[in-house]
Order: sequence, then structure tokens, then C-alpha cells
Amino acid sequence: MRKIITIDDKQEWSAYVKRALHYDFYHTWYYHSLDKSGLPILFVYEEGENYIAFPLLKRNIPGSDFFDFTSVYGYTGPISNMDFNSLEDDFMERFKNTFIAFLETGQNVTVFSRLHPFFNQERLMEKFSGVYANGKTVAIDLTTTIESQRAGYRKSVKEKIRRLRKRDYEVRISTDINDASIFSEIYTENMIRIGAKDHYLFNNAYFVALLSSDEFDSKLFLVYKDGIAISGAIVVCTKEIIQVHLLATRTANLFESPAKLLTDEITVIGRQLGYKYFNLGGGVNFKEDNLFGWKMGFSNLCFEFNSWRYIANNELYNTLLNERSLDPFSTVDFFPLYRSPVIA
Repeated sequence: MRKIITIDDKQEWSAYVKRALHYDFYHTWYYHSLDKSGLPILFVYEEGENYIAFPLLKRNIPGSDFFDFTSVYGYTGPISNMDFNSLEDDFMERFKNTFIAFLETGQNVTVFSRLHPFFNQERLMEKFSGVYANGKTVAIDLTTTIESQRAGYRKSVKEKIRRLRKRDYEVRISTDINDASIFSEIYTENMIRIGAKDHYLFNNAYFVALLSSDEFDSKLFLVYKDGIAISGAIVVCTKEIIQVHLLATRTANLFESPAKLLTDEITVIGRQLGYKYFNLGGGVNFKEDNLFGWKMGFSNLCFEFNSWRYIANNELYNTLLNERSLDPFSTVDFFPLYRSPVIA
């Protein structure tokens, strides 16, 4: 059986997410309600008590009567009450056929979804083809001892953390929702400094909403020096994973690298709360850049990060490329190509 749950039905959306064997906060109704770039839906394929649910954003393609689907910012992809490693082939095939039939009911051209590096959703999505390797994410294994974890830090990281502790930098977990404005100020300054695109800029209400959700446990960590907050992170805890959703440091304090002390302290809290992994994420656009190297300073444990890129209607896809005078064989790594800001 197939059903489409819209953002108007919080209770049913949340019920499927909570029943899933593995999920992340990126799958939740609340997180999707914060995204205004498209119409959030939860596609559900169900057989008895077993199901696969796939959260997506439906968007109108500018200048056309067509639509495409994408995922929210973060790690999403399908979820299920069963382990993806043990899904039966026939069940996956029926999901595939039902999802394709859904796409054929409208002028739907493509689907793009980031996949979760920890859940092996690739086993299901490879039934369609279109799974692309995007890079790697770095994680810290919180099931080892703290001594073993810290022994794996790069020497320069260990030394920097030692110096920060010696100079009385303090990491606190905020219990005051009004502190969201402090983080908002730090984060906005940081994004402006690096020239981030508009979709990476959030207002204070967004941070308050993240910290107020009843669907996941989010915490605001702040690093203080001489009574002033100089760095911070919104950390979200879901199921067995703890991860930094957003992190920023004041420009004037970047040279001190307070985020290194912050990262170490987050692992301490993560252990106390019983989480299995601290997901640090990847580099910018998941390239092995300086940011990726910074994260590797804490751990050499990496997971593959993939995306799913599917053309549901080749005729409409090629029509859109032709209208925009785009080469269908372009090597530009952007999907769908007709939305590429580089060559559009």
C-alpha cells in the first residue's frame, strides 16, 4: 500500500519516523517544517506492519509546469522499521515499482536525495541505479574508552586542547533558550566572513525552533573566555548518533581554535548520554579539503557519503536541458543539471 503524508499531518509523519529502526533528526516532521524551499512529503510504502518511508521536498521547476524532488539539508534518504541489510529483494522491488508509479502520476522529472552514511540505504536505492559517491564523513567512535579516543587525535590537536584548558577556556551547555541569539550572532558573522550562500544563512527564530523541538534532543554548546561566548555549536542527538548540525567561531578568536576544545567536550557528553557515534561530517561540498583535514585530526574513522540521483522522465529532462541550451553530457557535478547555478 502507498500513501503520501504531507507536512499538515505531524502525528502520522512522526509516528513512522519513531517506529523506524534507524533514523536521524533530518527525517523528522519538525526539521522538514523548517524548510521553506519546497513542499515536504513523506512517501510511505507499506506491507502489513513493515514499511519504507522516504521524506522529500517537492519543488516546481522555474519556468515550467514540471516538478522535481530533493532532500532537506543534511543526511536523509529512506527509513524503515527493518534493517536495510536484511530487506528481502522482492520487498525492495515492490517499493521501487510503487515509487516509480508515484513519480509517473505527475509531471515529475527528477529526484535527488542525500543518503545517510550510517544506514546502508544504498542497498535499496541501487535497485533504481543512480547512487553516486560524494565523498566521506568523519566520525568518532564513542564506544571506545576516552583514553583510546584521545590517543587517536593528531598531535597538534592534543596540544591545542591542552593549551586551551590551561588558559581557562570553558565549555558550557546552555539551559537558556535566549542564548540562541548569542549563537545566531556568532554563526551569522562566520557565514558572512566565508561568503556563504543565502541558504546557509538562518535567522534567530530558526535556532530557537531547532532548540525547542520535541522530536529530537538538541543542545546549545558555547565556549567562553573571560565571560564572553566566542564559539558555539548546535548539537543534535538522535537514536545512537550525536552530531554537530551547525558550528561557528567569532572571527577574532579563530586563531585560538576553541572549536577543538568544544569538539572534545561534546564527545564527553555524548559518552555520558550513551551515544555510539559522534558524526563530524565531511568537508565543504564533501571534498577532502582543509575542513575535512581538520576533522580527520580527531579520528581516522570514515564513512562513505552518497547521494541518489534519479531521472524519472528522460523526455522532460532533455526538454529542460534543451530549453536552457545545456549539454546533457556535461561533466559538471550537479544534479539535476537544469538547476545548475554554474551553467544555467
